[in-house]
Amino acid sequence: MSKELAVLATIGAGCAVAAQAPINNVLSKHVGSLGAASVSFAVGLVCLLILTFAFGGGLGGSEGVDSPAWYYWIFGGLAGVTIVTITLITVRELGAGGVTAATIAGQLTLSLVLDRLGVLGLEERVITWDQMLGVALLTAGTVLIVRT
Repeated sequence: MSKELAVLATIGAGCAVAAQAPINNVLSKHVGSLGAASVSFAVGLVCLLILTFAFGGGLGGSEGVDSPAWYYWIFGGLAGVTIVTITLITVRELGAGGVTAATIAGQLTLSLVLDRLGVLGLEERVITWDQMLGVALLTAGTVLIVRT
């Protein structure tokens, strides 16, 4: 995949994420917050299983490749539960724009730290002054969006 197509696909996914919290919030009024998160994950699980078996070759691993540490098996799901549940609750106070801004600020800040440390399978990268300025501007933008 080209870098341009990757950016466009990620923008599309970001648009879906921006709509996810408000949609789950509406659903939560009928089934509760945890019920809405559960429905979200159940539908996602079914979709992913279909994609995995239809296009991804199933759940078989690569032979000769060691299994990752136990936390790699668990943390992705826990992070997903956290983002879906927290955003469907906080969207009531922050709105879709505020939730999205705060989420991106958190993601960008931690992602730069993870890159710098070279952990979780990432190559170590230097944090530049431009990147730090970007985080500062994003933080300022988040404050401006959520304070109204």
